[in-house]
Amino acid sequence: MIRSRLAFSALLLTVPFALQTVLASETMPQAGQEAPVFTLPSQDGTNISLADFRGKWVVLYFYPKDGTPGCTIEAHNFQRDLSKYSQENAVIVGVSVDTTGSHKEFCAQQGLTFKLLSDTEKKVVSQYGSLRDMGGTQIASRNTFLINPEGKIVKVWTGVNPRVHSEEVLAALSGMEKK
Repeated sequence: MIRSRLAFSALLLTVPFALQTVLASETMPQAGQEAPVFTLPSQDGTNISLADFRGKWVVLYFYPKDGTPGCTIEAHNFQRDLSKYSQENAVIVGVSVDTTGSHKEFCAQQGLTFKLLSDTEKKVVSQYGSLRDMGGTQIASRNTFLINPEGKIVKVWTGVNPRVHSEEVLAALSGMEKK
């Protein structure tokens, strides 16, 4: 009896997360689709559009919050590998629902030189099926989209492990056919 109650309780805890994943995957753009276009402000206050990167590979990664452990590790690893991305004609662009001021401070503290975009209105995070609720607060899920130089999504990662994600993206990028 106790065992069945525990199992039922565990099931109740997982249902909201399972439903959230199903809902997100229904609206999340997939490989083969055109990447949704956007314009958002970066940490330095300039507006950045996806169109600004035509002709380059774009690693568009969504992350929950500036300064948190996982987000800091992920950002450090992308920064560490920036020269490898440059060799592949690729740019790194991070997006969260944090403010440009928060991004500016995060970049200064962590020595980040790539663009972090602020989506306080949560429009782009939603367009990319990466908005989630965490205790009543909406944040970005840890998802990444690899976009080719023509603006088409070629690979999608969801719920990534920040410790190894940069290496995963580089491996996929190096395996892509280059023009």
